[in-house]
Amino acid sequence: MATKAVLKPSKSTKKSESASTSKFSKETYIKWYKDMLLMRKFEDKTGMLYIQQKFGGFCHLYIGQEAIVAGTVSASRSTDKHMTAYRDHAHALGLGSDPRVLMAELYGRTTGCSKGKGGSMHFFDKEKNFMGGHGIVGAQIAMGAGVAFAEQYNGTDNVAFVSMGDGAVRQGALHETFNMAMLWKLPVIFIIENNNYAMGTSVERTTNVLDLSKIGLSYEMPSKSVNGMSPEAVHEAIAEACDRARRGDGPTLLDIRTYRYKGHSMSDPQKYRSKDEVNEWMEQDPIEHCLRMIQKNNWLTEAGITEIQEWVKKEVEEAVEFAENSPYPEAHELYEDVYTQVDYPFIKEY
Repeated sequence: MATKAVLKPSKSTKKSESASTSKFSKETYIKWYKDMLLMRKFEDKTGMLYIQQKFGGFCHLYIGQEAIVAGTVSASRSTDKHMTAYRDHAHALGLGSDPRVLMAELYGRTTGCSKGKGGSMHFFDKEKNFMGGHGIVGAQIAMGAGVAFAEQYNGTDNVAFVSMGDGAVRQGALHETFNMAMLWKLPVIFIIENNNYAMGTSVERTTNVLDLSKIGLSYEMPSKSVNGMSPEAVHEAIAEACDRARRGDGPTLLDIRTYRYKGHSMSDPQKYRSKDEVNEWMEQDPIEHCLRMIQKNNWLTEAGITEIQEWVKKEVEEAVEFAENSPYPEAHELYEDVYTQVDYPFIKEY
């Protein structure tokens, strides 16, 4: 039986827009618009290609949630580390990964970011400090704390970002990780990409604690809920959490409330929610919000906006062309990249 989603779209995006002013710069809004539009169009194309059976496997689209990545990237440093679950395409794009290499990974080609062996759920980009999409629900939570521990151990002031869905919050590893993260004051920011549904199960059917930010309270972890349809709100929350982590004061939990316009995966018929609910959230679309801000402040001419749109279109088209013209892995590659030789000088050989 379908249930009504607990969370409602925030109206704060409209309020900031109506003022036609912002403490964020023209350059920031243009970058948000350009980056989120690339994420959206890449995902739109990915969905079309999947239906055409250009590639297989599981495929989870990020359409509607782009403001989380945009706001996180603009508030963080290039040296920070990022990891997420299997809905990972937009994270890699937001961090600057080459769309061609990402599309090739979807196609299972050797030119992909994981040599065609990972597919949709396992994007990685070492140069961009994207520590990957992870297919096991909640596995990245503990791994992200491990990355944060490494940064702390090595004396950097880098921050580790760990994104998860609201369904992954039910994993026991989260509580073990939260305890250690607070005990050791690890520089990690836990982001719940709360899109209301764990696959097709609404938040209200899995917990009586509907404000997921409260999960951090028993660990005395600073926690807050954030409007995930607003890149401004995400940026501000991430910047505050980063300052705390870089000071050595430890982790933060952010319940970032967003919405996916498409199903959980490409095989999801979405019978658990109504079209009216989806349309209500789409009224708060972050890409359209940034476009309106740009137009109201005359930061770009219509020709300038069209130029960005054409650039995005070309990037996606070239990504598909690159992927389709790239080779498949050869049979012997099945046995490569499985193990690696690591030398530990402090381990005595017997």
